[in-house]
Amino acid sequence: MTSAYLFQIQSTLIFSLMCLGILNRKNKQRHIPIMATVITWDIILILQIELNRKAVEKAMQALTNPMLLNIHITIAVSCVVLYFFLIFTGRKLLNNNFKVKKTHRILGWSAFILRLLTLITSFYAVKL
Repeated sequence: MTSAYLFQIQSTLIFSLMCLGILNRKNKQRHIPIMATVITWDIILILQIELNRKAVEKAMQALTNPMLLNIHITIAVSCVVLYFFLIFTGRKLLNNNFKVKKTHRILGWSAFILRLLTLITSFYAVKL
């Protein structure tokens, strides 16, 4: 089994865990640890891909990369950026600042969609 398949399996598990976290969004005791695991695991996965495939080096060759690979990289990086905003707004919610609730929800659904698109495009990008 190649590393690409291991990355795909991890990516699918991360997305599945994210779905579970969203289903438990009204239960703080479940939602927070699940989503913290999702974010941590996703960042670790990116580091694994970097160490195995030199992903940053490939990303820096944007002009010569296939368009789908550039799209995949852009979506994946955007998702990780959203994670940091989600952590920030999530911490505010924990401190009873409910003014950010709508923002947190919008960011959360955006990260979910981007993570789904990352998963889908990864199946095609792995072949490139």
